[in-house]
Amino acid sequence: MTRILPLLLVALATAGCVTTSSSADDRRWIQQCIRDNADEGQSRRVVTAYCTCMVNRMSNNETRSVTQWERANPRARRECGREAGWT
Repeated sequence: MTRILPLLLVALATAGCVTTSSSADDRRWIQQCIRDNADEGQSRRVVTAYCTCMVNRMSNNETRSVTQWERANPRARRECGREAGWT
């Protein structure tokens, strides 16, 4: 077990490095979406849930902002709004 633990820790650290870049991109997209929706009269929790849902639905190769993408994808906008509790 003592030999397995260091290998497991290295594997987990390596896996974390692989996902960090996409997570950082996602966080940037989500933060921009939150700023774009700050004046919509919703709580920060609702807007964050909505933006996270939208970013999760977008392709990793998407170049449009969440705001631009949601205009072209009204179904995703409605579904994410419902999931987030947007009123």
